[in-house]
Amino acid sequence: MTCQISADMANRFLRETFVGNGPQNEVIATALDYVQMRIEVSNAHLRPGNYISGPTQMALADSAAYIAVMTRIGIVPMAVTSSLNINFLRPCLGTALLADARTLKFGQRLAVIEVSLCGEDQDKMASHAVVTYTLPQETS
Repeated sequence: MTCQISADMANRFLRETFVGNGPQNEVIATALDYVQMRIEVSNAHLRPGNYISGPTQMALADSAAYIAVMTRIGIVPMAVTSSLNINFLRPCLGTALLADARTLKFGQRLAVIEVSLCGEDQDKMASHAVVTYTLPQETS
């Protein structure tokens, strides 16, 4: 099996589908069952202490999982989040947030994706998420 979506295709899809949502997440790399994404951090993404906020981290984790699903099934917009569990391990700092997403299980109806998040200049993972996506019936 080969990767069904390139970084350029994913970025074009995100720009065209999520118009007006503020700063865009950028897909840096895709491979089968793997995605790396990045978002530039502004003051709107920070909480007191200049930490990258939890909602910002959760949003990028969800986006990375969404594109990870597409590495298997191509651009199928109706895959939807079923659950997202995140553990905040340490403060997340930086001018950009990075997410590395890897598919753990891809079944007939559900896909489970693990996402590691960190500030761009951080060596250690700041947060760890597990995201479950419900797959559209036509892809199973």
